[in-house]
Amino acid sequence: MYYFIGIKGSGMAPLATILYELGNEVCGSDIDKYIFIEDELRKRNIPIYSFDANNIKDGYTVIIGNAFDETNVEVKAALANPNVTCYRYFEFLGQFMENYISISVAGTHGKTTTTGMAYHLFEDFDKTSVLIGDGTGHGQKDSKYFIAESCEFQDHFLNYYPNYAIINNIELDHVDYFGNLERYIQSFEKFANQVKDTVIVWGDDPNIKKIHFKKRVMRFGLGENNDVRAVNVVDTVKGLSFDVYIHQELFGHFNIPLYGMHMLYNSLAIITLGYLENMSYDYILNKLQTFKGTKRRYTVTEDGNNIYVDDYAHHPTAIKYVIEATRVRYPGKEIVAIFQPDRFSRGARFAKEFAASMDLADHPYFVPFPDNAKHEDGIDIDIYDIAKYLPRAKVIEENEAGAKELSQYNGCVFLFMSSKDIYKFEEKVIEMKKTI
Repeated sequence: MYYFIGIKGSGMAPLATILYELGNEVCGSDIDKYIFIEDELRKRNIPIYSFDANNIKDGYTVIIGNAFDETNVEVKAALANPNVTCYRYFEFLGQFMENYISISVAGTHGKTTTTGMAYHLFEDFDKTSVLIGDGTGHGQKDSKYFIAESCEFQDHFLNYYPNYAIINNIELDHVDYFGNLERYIQSFEKFANQVKDTVIVWGDDPNIKKIHFKKRVMRFGLGENNDVRAVNVVDTVKGLSFDVYIHQELFGHFNIPLYGMHMLYNSLAIITLGYLENMSYDYILNKLQTFKGTKRRYTVTEDGNNIYVDDYAHHPTAIKYVIEATRVRYPGKEIVAIFQPDRFSRGARFAKEFAASMDLADHPYFVPFPDNAKHEDGIDIDIYDIAKYLPRAKVIEENEAGAKELSQYNGCVFLFMSSKDIYKFEEKVIEMKKTI
């Protein structure tokens, strides 16, 4: 029996699903609050319990989520029981990946979408299992490939030794742990040099250029120094159009229904990966043209003449990408942007940058930090400390008054952006708009 402490986690839930689909007995526990990620667990009737030390039984293999330590009664009970085998999530995943041709998708931005794209690329090519950070997991028996979103959070990705790794980009994040950009880049360098076969990187990224690679590297991007280049790029309301050259030879022309330069770079990473596994141009093109996206990554709901978008953006650069892509995809529509920060340390470090990114919207709104945001030593900040750098922005609550404020707009694109459950606020606004 595999028992997951924190089974509703964005990595834990898909790992539990994978083990279940591979024929194992699986159950776990978590907080009683509903989290959308649990839906896939419940579809499979995987039991989810409230925390209780008595849940831990002899003979269990216990996988402990990143958010839990010995202050949790189940963690304490599991670690104290000599008849229980315990792993941290990242330790177990690192060992599990060794059974396959493994592909890690890393980088500050775009990991979830790129992992989803990689799985879409491989699922009809050969037997493939996948773990995506939006809560999606698929385990196929006798898989040849295993694709995993691999986060740098607290250096967890240093437990992985994949055959291939994609590094989309590097921009300082998780400042509470890494502290500075130099330390952050060093971790990515160590990870890159643990890769067994090839590292696939955005060759135009100034921080990736600082890495000393000891392994084979394939660089993608726009610059002439890249192994895989996009040229003649056009970004329109119909999507992206570009030619791809690999080692100076034309690989093929791509018309794909994806928007924004960040999606161009994600696509180039996937094209590079397919090329390395000898996939044909026609096959790769078809897969990029039929990719439908991942959960909470630019999830679009249309209601009347309004567009509602739920996105996981929680870093200033990601917010910038989302707003810029929206301008291309929905020209002529005003953008109402609603952002809720997640971590106090991130909010404090990037307060001015958050304001600058939100300034790209026609009507910017900030929502206070969620009640369950973890308080970090030495950091005292609230949403007004960010909003003060954008005086025209308003601060609203996720309540009826906040929904009423947003309901004044019509014929707009509403962007709800946060790594937290801001999609519930989106649902509230949609319902209120129907009553007006």
